[in-house]
Amino acid sequence: MREKFERQLVELNNTMIDMGNKVIESINGSIDALINRDIEKAKKIMENDNEIDHLQKAIENICFNLLVAQQPVAKDLRAITAAMKMVTDMERIGDHAADISEMTILMGKDSKIDNFDHISKMAAETMIMLNQSIEAYVEKDTKKAHDVIEHDDIVDKLFDEAKKDVIRLIIESSDDGEDATDLLMIAKYFERIGDHATNIAEWVIFSLKTEN
Repeated sequence: MREKFERQLVELNNTMIDMGNKVIESINGSIDALINRDIEKAKKIMENDNEIDHLQKAIENICFNLLVAQQPVAKDLRAITAAMKMVTDMERIGDHAADISEMTILMGKDSKIDNFDHISKMAAETMIMLNQSIEAYVEKDTKKAHDVIEHDDIVDKLFDEAKKDVIRLIIESSDDGEDATDLLMIAKYFERIGDHATNIAEWVIFSLKTEN
C-alpha cells in the first residue's frame, strides 16, 4: 500500500515540475513577446494558458486520490495540502503571463515605448523565484524556500524602478501616456508573480514542518 502511495507522490512531484516549467515558459514567452512586439507569440501565450489550467486539474486529482485512497499520515497530509495550495498560485502566475501578453497585444507593434530594462529584470528574477520554489518542494529544501522569500525584495525594488521609468515616460511624452500606463500594469503583474512565488515557498516551509 505504501509503495503505491510513494509512486503517486512521484507522479505528483513530476506533474508539479511539468506545471512549473510550463509557467516559466509562459513568463519567458510573455516578456519576449513584449520586447519584440511579437503579437503572434503573445496570442500563443494566451492560448497556452489552457494547458496550465489542465495541469492544475491533473494535480488536484492526484492530491484528491492520495487523500481519499491512501489515508496519509500527518507529514504526508501537509505535503499534499501544500501541493494543492501551490498549484493555485502557479495557475495565477500563468494567468498573469496571459495578462501580460494581452497588454502586449493592446500596445501593438507601433508602440514607441522601448524601455523594458527593469521589467526584463523583474521577469528574470521572478523566473528564478518560481523555479527555486518548485525545486524546494521537490527536494524538501527549507533553506531554498527561505531564499525565495528573501528574493522577493529584489523584485519589489525593481518594481519601484519600473514605476519611475513610467513616470519619466509620461513626463517626456504625454502622447505615450496610455502605453506607459499599460507598461505599469505589466510591471505590476510581474510584482504579483513574485508574490505568488513567495506564497509557494511559504507552503513548502509549511509542508516540511515537523511535529512538536
